Amino acid sequence: MNLLILGAPGAGKGTMAQMLQEKLNIPHISTGDIFRYNIKNDTELGRKVKQYIESGALVPDSLTVDLMKDRLQKPDCLKGFLLDGFPRTINQAESLDAILDEMNLNLDNAIYLEVPDEVIIERITGRRVCTECGKTYHIKNNPPIREGLCDVCGKPLIQREDDKEATVIKRLETYHRQTEPLVAYYKNQGKLLVVNGEGSIDSVFQEILRILGVQENDFN
Repeated sequence: MNLLILGAPGAGKGTMAQMLQEKLNIPHISTGDIFRYNIKNDTELGRKVKQYIESGALVPDSLTVDLMKDRLQKPDCLKGFLLDGFPRTINQAESLDAILDEMNLNLDNAIYLEVPDEVIIERITGRRVCTECGKTYHIKNNPPIREGLCDVCGKPLIQREDDKEATVIKRLETYHRQTEPLVAYYKNQGKLLVVNGEGSIDSVFQEILRILGVQENDFN
């Protein structure tokens, strides 16, 4: 089963991707992981990525596509894969189609986690992180026993810069401009599966399995 997962920052893509990887026994592939792997292993592509990252520049689409093609040719992708964070743009989606066509593969479905902006903002801005042990809380959904202090080590909790409202709104604006057009792109291909991402982690996951036609005991 060849899949990709779409959704705004904070929609739950990473959580769902990890659960699907374990359930379907297919690799969860993200551009960040591919970048880190190639840099760590000092591959030719990794050295190119490192130059861009160290200079503060964006990694160009052409290099990202080459890395993705290399990753999809690994043996663990023979039974399928789950893409997360790629493609981010229509150009990247068209490049992915070309890669898969060249490899005689096909993308089965694009899973879209639909979550309203106001819910995303509440989710992300409510996060608090321990300055000492890194444990994460949410002021509404998972608050600490003592306000502002970690349950584990008692150290202060902070709101990261990335989780502040102004930053979240900017990230959402970028998402709507660059990545959301992929929803229509895959809908036009007849591959889009829309999932309401507002429920509990388990309910969202069960809905994904249902629309994929995966039974509870499949792949176990």
